[in-house]
Amino acid sequence: MAERSRFLPGDPRVSEPYRLTPQLALRVAVLGFVALAVFAVLFLRLWALQVLAGDRYLSQANDNRVRTLRIDAPRGVIVDRNGKALVENVPGWRVEIWPADLPKTWPQERAELQRLSVVTGVGVKDMLARLDKSKDDPLTPIVVERGIKRDQQFYLLENQTEFPGVRLQSSWLRKYPHASLAAQVLGYVGAISPEEYKRLKKKGYNPTDQIGQSGVESAYDTYLRGRDGAAQLTVDSLGRPKNDIVQTASAAPGDTLKLTIDENLQRAAEKAITYGIGLARSSSGGAFADGGSIVAMNPNTGAILAMASNPTYQPSIFAGRPDKKKLAAVFDSTKAPLLNRAIGAMYPPGSTFKPVTALAAMQEPKPGGGHVLTPYESLLCSPDIVDHGQTFKNWTPLIDQYMDLKTAIAESCDTYFYQVGQRFYHLPQNYGHPLQAWANRFGLGEPTGIDIAGEVTGIVPTPEWWCKLNGGPPCRGYVDRIWKPGYSIQLAIGQGFLLVTPLQMTRLYAMIANGGKLVTPHVAEDVEQEGKVLRTFGEQSPQPTGVDPAALAAVQGGLEEATHSPIGTGYGVFGNFPVDIAGKTGSAEKVVHVPGYPNALNLTQSWWCGYGPYGNPSIVVCAMIQNGGEGGSAAAPAALKVFEQYFHHNQAVITAHASD
Repeated sequence: MAERSRFLPGDPRVSEPYRLTPQLALRVAVLGFVALAVFAVLFLRLWALQVLAGDRYLSQANDNRVRTLRIDAPRGVIVDRNGKALVENVPGWRVEIWPADLPKTWPQERAELQRLSVVTGVGVKDMLARLDKSKDDPLTPIVVERGIKRDQQFYLLENQTEFPGVRLQSSWLRKYPHASLAAQVLGYVGAISPEEYKRLKKKGYNPTDQIGQSGVESAYDTYLRGRDGAAQLTVDSLGRPKNDIVQTASAAPGDTLKLTIDENLQRAAEKAITYGIGLARSSSGGAFADGGSIVAMNPNTGAILAMASNPTYQPSIFAGRPDKKKLAAVFDSTKAPLLNRAIGAMYPPGSTFKPVTALAAMQEPKPGGGHVLTPYESLLCSPDIVDHGQTFKNWTPLIDQYMDLKTAIAESCDTYFYQVGQRFYHLPQNYGHPLQAWANRFGLGEPTGIDIAGEVTGIVPTPEWWCKLNGGPPCRGYVDRIWKPGYSIQLAIGQGFLLVTPLQMTRLYAMIANGGKLVTPHVAEDVEQEGKVLRTFGEQSPQPTGVDPAALAAVQGGLEEATHSPIGTGYGVFGNFPVDIAGKTGSAEKVVHVPGYPNALNLTQSWWCGYGPYGNPSIVVCAMIQNGGEGGSAAAPAALKVFEQYFHHNQAVITAHASD
């Protein structure tokens, strides 16, 4: 008989197995149905979006591309001291490429760029190079061309469907109402380079900006550039506008920059250089005259009234579409029209330096008491002198007499100043180099502080400079590194290794005119907005040079005799001018390479520097005609033209042989 099973009570230490009750089963079923319904709804909705309405939403997506456009701010106007416009703006158009909107295949993109090249004249390789530079930023447009013509503009607008990703954007172009007037002072505007953008992007500059490249356009670009505006535009996949432009920020024009330049005087100075070149070429010693510079300045404030340089150029060639032939002429290294010869070229000053020698000699003590030179001391002005076997000649052999300092300046006696140079050379070694030191104190061999770029400092040679130039130190034992007596003798008349700029000489004569103070030249006066002055520039307190007033008076007297005494080298030009002008001619030899000649030529640079009215000067003028011959034949008549304009006299120049 089978054993009967027994009921055993549950073990309280073991949990009872989970049981699916009817209520729990119902809940699970309800939740499963809800989840299935939700997934079904989502599936049907996705199917409807992708299948039933896919084309419609794709079209909407293609139409919903928003582009942020830059609204160019017009650059500030540049005016002269009387408010006459020197640089203005005119509206124009530029062609841009938006890389993100170009065709997606290379054949289509290349074909479009080829069509665009035909319209604009810009090479495909050039456009590809610009695109390559901006490949990391496809949402920033690149500028293909600025200042397009009306027929180009209309063609691109009418055939916009053929140029996806290409857009015309309104812009501003610089306008120069006076053509080349003051070109080197004003400078020009050009596209920002990648290097410039990296340096300036923190200051708010954009890759498509135009910035000042030289002159005041560069020096005061921060004030002139203004603040760009912004707008938004919705385009389709081909870059075509789908609605009107919505402006989001207004453009603020740049500030008006007021210069110290006088437009009429600037024009007179530029014409005067051309006049001086013509006189030089008609004379025996200036057949190779090919340029020059004239600077006119207020001797008391340093305000530049005119700064002319020749050869020159028209800044408008950099505005809009560039002309390769014109650009090639501007960048011609032989004529260098971009070079501001007033500050960026160096020349020996010749006899215009003699006032420095005179002032230094009257200031510098000599062993045993007294000074190297006294104004009333008589020295022989002979046809020549001999030193260490070398003969140094006067500019004319017709003078052989004793004279004091004033007469020596008026007649520009070289042998008088040769003897002063000998005295400087023979000073004890512990005296240093006093002539050079005074030249430095008067601003030669030093930057003038002019507020535009491109200035060179010139050279005031010293024994140490000469030794280093020839491979030293060491200097002892090397004959070619020794400073010889002839170097000091030549320096005393502004020859030898001495090199200066026309602006440095203008500043020197301003110091003589104003009683011994060195001014800081400047071309910018202030920035304005709607007639309100926002900030003033330039004028700085003149620095005293410590020159003795008595010594200065002696030099001033000599300069006045040079123009108003019958013995003066400038008398033939200024003797009958109704305003009392004081100044000095200069004829400085310089080795020059002339195109077409295999060997360098020793040509004479024509100088005249001076001021007026004598006793109460309000203007200082320094003229230099490059390779122009004697100072009295070219530079002095050119300077007179500037004085005529300034003092409103139109006296004909008295043609006379006024040598140096």
